[in-house]
Amino acid sequence: MDITDFSLTEQELQQFDRDGFIGPFTLYEPEEMMQMHKTVRAQLFNRTHAPYDAPLDVAITNYDRHLDVELLTRHVFRKEIVHRLRSILGPDVICWRSEFIPKYPGNEGTDWHQADTFGHASGQPQLVWPQDEAFGGAINVWTGFTDATQENGCMLFIPGTHKKMNYDESIGMTFDPVANKDVVKGQYARGFNGYDYSTLQKDKSWRPDEAAAVPIVMKAGQFVIFRSMLMHSSLPNSTSDKTRLGYVARYVPGRVKVYPGTDYVKEFGGEYRLDKFGVVQVAGTRTDQQNRVASQSLSGLDLKPLACS
Repeated sequence: MDITDFSLTEQELQQFDRDGFIGPFTLYEPEEMMQMHKTVRAQLFNRTHAPYDAPLDVAITNYDRHLDVELLTRHVFRKEIVHRLRSILGPDVICWRSEFIPKYPGNEGTDWHQADTFGHASGQPQLVWPQDEAFGGAINVWTGFTDATQENGCMLFIPGTHKKMNYDESIGMTFDPVANKDVVKGQYARGFNGYDYSTLQKDKSWRPDEAAAVPIVMKAGQFVIFRSMLMHSSLPNSTSDKTRLGYVARYVPGRVKVYPGTDYVKEFGGEYRLDKFGVVQVAGTRTDQQNRVASQSLSGLDLKPLACS
C-alpha cells in the first residue's frame, strides 16, 4: 500500500461496523498541535468572517469555524481523515459542520446521547438521508487539541450501540441553561449545552449500560472516528487546572440533504441565519442539488484545490 493511502483496511472496516468507532490515530505531533492550538485560539477571537452572528456565550459561536479559519479549513481536508472517510462513506464526502467542544476545570460531564437527524434541539431535521438507506447520522472526527484523560473529561463510548436509536429527535428539547446545569444522572452531574437530552428517550425507564462504556483517552493531535448514532457522553472535568479541548468535524455523503427547507439553524434559544453557510466538498464531486456548497472559505481560500485526490 502506498504510504500516502490512509484508507481503512477490510479488518478495520469490520471493526468500525461492529463497534461504531475506530481509533485513535495520530494526525499531529504534540508540539505541532501545541502551536496549532495557540494560532487557532488567537484567530477564533476574530469574528470578521465567522459564519454566525451569535452571542459569545452561546455554543453556536463555536460552529463551523472551518469556514473562516484557514488552519481548520485545511484540517477538514487532511488525507489522514478523508481517505478513511471515503472507505466508510464512499467517494463523495462533504463536511457539513464542525465545532469546538471545550471542557473547563470543574465542568460537568456531557449527557449520553445519539444523533441521527441532528434535529434534537428543535425537532426539525438538519440531515436527511435517502429513504432507502439503512444508516443515518454523520461520521464524527473528534481531534484532541489537548490531551483527553479520564480526569479532564474524555469521551465515553458504548461499543455497538449505533444500530439502534434510543432517542426520538423529533420531540425537540427545551433550552434552559439554568435548570439543566449540574443535574446528577447516573454517577455524575451531566448536561448538554443547556438541554436535558434524556427528555428525548423513547423509553423513559431505560438507562444506558454505563458498565459497558469505554473511556476514549487520547493525546493532543490524535483523532477518533465514530458514528454520531453511537451512544456517547463524556466524563466531568475533575481537575482544577486542565482544560480539555476537542474539535469535531462532521461528515456525510454528498447525497445527504443538509438543512433541508430552511434558512436558519434553530438551536440554543435562537435562530441563526445560514446565509454564510455552505457544505465543503472534501472528496468527490457530487452533492444533493439542494445543498449549499462553498467554493471558497469565508476568508477567501479557494477550496477546490484542497479536495483530496
